[in-house]
Amino acid sequence: QVQLVESGGGLVQAGGSLRLSCVASGSTFTFSRAVIGWYRQAPGKQRELVAAISSAGNTNYADSTKGRFTISRDNAKKTVYLNLNSLNPEDTAVYYCNAQSIPTWRPGDYWGQGTQVTVSS
Repeated sequence: QVQLVESGGGLVQAGGSLRLSCVASGSTFTFSRAVIGWYRQAPGKQRELVAAISSAGNTNYADSTKGRFTISRDNAKKTVYLNLNSLNPEDTAVYYCNAQSIPTWRPGDYWGQGTQVTVSS
């Protein structure tokens, strides 16, 4: 069993920044070996990849977030961070953390409850 808890969302003006955190726990889960991804879902839209990071620190970004968002991980703290910069209203969504136990960019079975990011114009 894996638990993922996101935090750091909120309301920010366009051009602003936020830092999201995803903390993982679970007795059968080896965090350091997992691929952790951030996804988002806006109202009326499908859930989409924002960024992901492998156990080796390799990263994968959506074209819409490349250059503005940065994903990083701290295995000692079992935490993955997502720095969101130059935010615009199109970034408004619920942001979810995902854990994948095998080395693939495809999302895994474990999801957090999500954290709301709202960007005002």
